[in-house]
Amino acid sequence: MEETRQTKDDVRRSISKALALLSEKEIRQKTNKIEKRLLEFANFLEANIVLLYLNRDCEVNSMNIIKKCLSFKKIVILPSFDTTKREAILFKLDNIETDLRPAAGHILEPDPSRCNVVPIECIDIAIIPGFAFDEKGGRIGSGNGNYDRLIPNLPITARKVALTFEDQILPQVQMEAHDKYVDIIITEKRIIYKI
Repeated sequence: MEETRQTKDDVRRSISKALALLSEKEIRQKTNKIEKRLLEFANFLEANIVLLYLNRDCEVNSMNIIKKCLSFKKIVILPSFDTTKREAILFKLDNIETDLRPAAGHILEPDPSRCNVVPIECIDIAIIPGFAFDEKGGRIGSGNGNYDRLIPNLPITARKVALTFEDQILPQVQMEAHDKYVDIIITEKRIIYKI
């Protein structure tokens, strides 16, 4: 198991270095293509309640997608992870300007004083972040297991979709027993359905 963790850490470092070599223009162009594919994706178009994420470094920027969802009158749900209890609390985002607050790690999170809690059973589609993926839906996340604990609780009908750059697709991702797969991966070049 320790060997697997080391391998995952090596993958995270390698992906971080590869993405650091891309210019802001390249990242923006790739992100725009990924957004376009998602916004035209049938499962996304049919979904009313969308679980999204607030991105960290090495994750596809989600802010424009959140704005588009709100403009399309979709219900946007964002997770807030309680690391002490090791659980996710899902919040409905109504206003991107007022409903977010700074959190650890220089990212934003839903403000519990402004957002309502939503049960996970309501989710139609879940957009899942990650550092690396393979064509079988294998995923390496940030290493804290937040999404590995969240994914099994999603409704069986909710599609689990990853947004990632083609540079983050590996031939094979090393998976442990607790690691969870995604159903579909959208990159700037293609849509990959779990084999």
